[in-house]
Amino acid sequence: MAARPVARRRPRRLVRPTLPPELRPTRAVVRRSGSWTLQSTLHRHGLGPVAGVDEAGRGACAGPLVVAACVLRPGDAKRLEGLTDSKLLTAAAREEYYALITRRAQDAAVVVIPPEEVDRRGVHVANIEGMRRAVAGLSDRPGYVLTDGFAVRGFGSPALAVQKGDQVAACVAAASVLAKVTRDRIMVGLDAEFPEYGFAEHKGYCTPVHDEAMLVHGPSRVHRYSFVNVRAARDGLRPPAAPSDEEILDQMGDDTIESGLAEDLAEGLVHNGALVVGTSDGVGGGVAP
Repeated sequence: MAARPVARRRPRRLVRPTLPPELRPTRAVVRRSGSWTLQSTLHRHGLGPVAGVDEAGRGACAGPLVVAACVLRPGDAKRLEGLTDSKLLTAAAREEYYALITRRAQDAAVVVIPPEEVDRRGVHVANIEGMRRAVAGLSDRPGYVLTDGFAVRGFGSPALAVQKGDQVAACVAAASVLAKVTRDRIMVGLDAEFPEYGFAEHKGYCTPVHDEAMLVHGPSRVHRYSFVNVRAARDGLRPPAAPSDEEILDQMGDDTIESGLAEDLAEGLVHNGALVVGTSDGVGGGVAP
C-alpha cells in the first residue's frame, strides 16, 4: 500500500508591525538648492552640522597628501556662490575662495601627510586615515559626513559617499579648496628648495617634464618612492607606461580594498599596486627610499 503524501505546511507569513499614523516620522522633503541641497536637507532634519571631506595630491608622485574637512554655515550659500571642485577653478579663484572659506567656515581642519607616510601605508590607506584625522580635528563632532566618491567608515558619525561630491556638495567643494590651496603653497615652497624639478609648475604630479627632471637629477627626499616612475628614475630608467583600466581590474579585482588605488592607477599616476599596504598604525607595508 503506497504511503500517503505528507502535507507540507505553508510557512507563516511574517507581518511587520506598523506604527500608527501619528507616530510615523514625516517623509523627508528634498528642496533643490544647487550644491547646498544635501547639506540643507540634513540640517533641516536635525542631522547637522554637516562636514565635507576631500583631498589633494593623491595622484602626485612628489610632495605631501593633504586632506581637509570643512563645515559651512547653513546661511552662506550666497556668499559662496560659484564654489565648486577646486580643480575646475582658476588659481586666482581658488585663492579667493580659500580666504572666504577660512573666514566664514563654521569649522575646518587640514591634515598634511608627508610622502614617507604615503610610501609606508600606501596612498589609499593614507588617504582614508587622513580623512578620519581631519574629521577628528574638527572642534565639534559633525552630525553627518559627506565624502567624495567612495564610502569611508570610522568617522564616529554617519557618512555618505557622494558621486562627484566636490561638484554637487558645497561643503565637499570647500574641503577640496582648502586641501588644494594648502598643498599648492607647500609645493611652491618646495620649488625654492628643489628648483630643478619645477614643482611650482606641475605641483609634483607626474608630467613628462617632471619625469625627465627625475631622470636627470634623480628623485629627491620629497618624492614618493612607492610610485613606479620614481623608483625607475632612481635606477636611471625611464618610467614604464601607465597600465590600462582593464589591466588594473584584472590584477586587483573589484572587491579589493584598493579600489580607490585602482582609480589612481587608471588615471596614469603609476602608484605601485603590488606593494603591501601597511596597517592603520603604519606597521608592515610600503617601502623606504
